Amino acid sequence: MWKSLSHNLKSFIKYPGQVCKMSVSANLPALSEVLEKLQNFAPEKLAESWDNVGLLIEPATPNPISGILMTNDLTEKVLQEAVDVQADLIISYHPPIFESFKRITQDTWKGRIMSKCLEKGIAVYSPHTAWDSVRGGINDWLGAFLIDHYSMGKPIVPNKDLEDCGAGRIYQNLPGKGLTLEEIISGLKKHISHPDKHIPVALAHPLNHKVTSVALCAGSGSSLLRGLKVEVFITGEMSHHALLDANHSGTSVILTNHSNSERNFLPTVKKILEESFAGVLVTISTSDRDPLSLDNL
Repeated sequence: MWKSLSHNLKSFIKYPGQVCKMSVSANLPALSEVLEKLQNFAPEKLAESWDNVGLLIEPATPNPISGILMTNDLTEKVLQEAVDVQADLIISYHPPIFESFKRITQDTWKGRIMSKCLEKGIAVYSPHTAWDSVRGGINDWLGAFLIDHYSMGKPIVPNKDLEDCGAGRIYQNLPGKGLTLEEIISGLKKHISHPDKHIPVALAHPLNHKVTSVALCAGSGSSLLRGLKVEVFITGEMSHHALLDANHSGTSVILTNHSNSERNFLPTVKKILEESFAGVLVTISTSDRDPLSLDNL
């Protein structure tokens, strides 16, 4: 018995946390169980056909899932954070693997991320547009601050399998309701906890204009929103010429920066995972942030 305890003590000193993981592994979910829960929330069939969603990195030796790190983007800083908290799974909203690779080497940052995940035994899952499309997902979250004054957002392009889900959302004001353009701008900033004092706007209306219709798309919404006859677009980013087209069509545009329109949805899924897997530590990355910010120098 003493020999066994001595061995475990030496292992704990050499590999902190490993012995604790071993002792509770029987109560921890397998990777497949966590993936099933994520699929139940937002099936991969809801994703756009061009997207790359699902399990993107799977270690050869499966580990029980004791820790999950959630992030909007998987950068090298975020990966180091996952290593530090001993995560077995990273849920990265944006897929870190999108274009095809011919080699995994150390001369590119994505190559370093993939090789380190495999070396450390960390799985990577990406939901991307499946979370955008699903009812109760990112686009519904982004428009949640509108629901007291506007009809429940309908998908701009309904999903062929589940019509209540789909790309983007469009809102019409309820009878006798509606917000001014200024109220929508300030309400959006508060809702997404925008880190900057100001956000970019391209206005086709005065700030006191009572808005009757809004269309939104988390991330980059130019192609989806183009041509819609509404008074306000809300999205993360839009090109110069798309902004001009919108304004000349009588539509005001509010931009948040790409990932700021998505990131604060992560706590919603964190809660789902914590309620489903009580023994798993679910962490939201503190290193993850939008690469753009206002110049405060």
